[in-house]
Amino acid sequence: MSSEEKFEIDDSPVVPHPPLGRYYSGEGDRRDFVDRIFDSTAPHYDWINTLLSFGTGIRYRRDALERAGVQAGMRVLDVCTGSGQVARAAIEVVGTQGSVFGLDGSLGMVAEARRFVPIPLMQGYVERLPVAAQQFDAVTMGYALRHVADLRLVFQEYFRILKPGGRLLVLEFTKPSSKCMYHAARVYLRRVVPAVARLKGRDARTLMEYFWDTIENCVPPEVILQALGEAGFSEPQRFGQIDLFSEYTASRPSS
Repeated sequence: MSSEEKFEIDDSPVVPHPPLGRYYSGEGDRRDFVDRIFDSTAPHYDWINTLLSFGTGIRYRRDALERAGVQAGMRVLDVCTGSGQVARAAIEVVGTQGSVFGLDGSLGMVAEARRFVPIPLMQGYVERLPVAAQQFDAVTMGYALRHVADLRLVFQEYFRILKPGGRLLVLEFTKPSSKCMYHAARVYLRRVVPAVARLKGRDARTLMEYFWDTIENCVPPEVILQALGEAGFSEPQRFGQIDLFSEYTASRPSS
């Protein structure tokens, strides 16, 4: 290779899915849509989550936190906290010697979380976290990775605010690989859940339809794991649940 040859670094965004034209006209309008739909549906979001998880959500989240290495006494930031279901589970895990903080881009969701979790809450976007470097022992994110603008940028922010040795847990839905599971999930999440959510208004139904469309068009787990590695995390792994639920874990190296 001659001295004049140069390597080009690919710093283009790693988007979780292509723009979904049914809901917004392009990537520039995506944030406005996401903010509006979550603000509008915030009062009903906990009810919708219960519908999705058949009432077992907190127990599953607590077990996932422990599998990811979250322990008593840790300082945890739960991003995209929504109505605080992951934060509630984290409070149980870290105990009285630990602390849990919540962040969400939707002011409506921040207000809703205040009803359920007695923790410090802030409004902010994951692509630019309003947090100083190396502040947390663990960062968690529940079922919101599909709503960000750039996976690589988000993971870089998580890496920045974690202490050396800190743990990351990202819970997410994954498009099922088996045809049987895919069709069952599509019927339930694309048809049944939106129809029931309509009881809480048109926006609640739209949110659940959008929910499935982001799952169906999301990048595969390999892309997410690669983005974690590119952000500097060590040992990025995925643990699957019934070919639909994924737990992505990784750690910031200790040195």
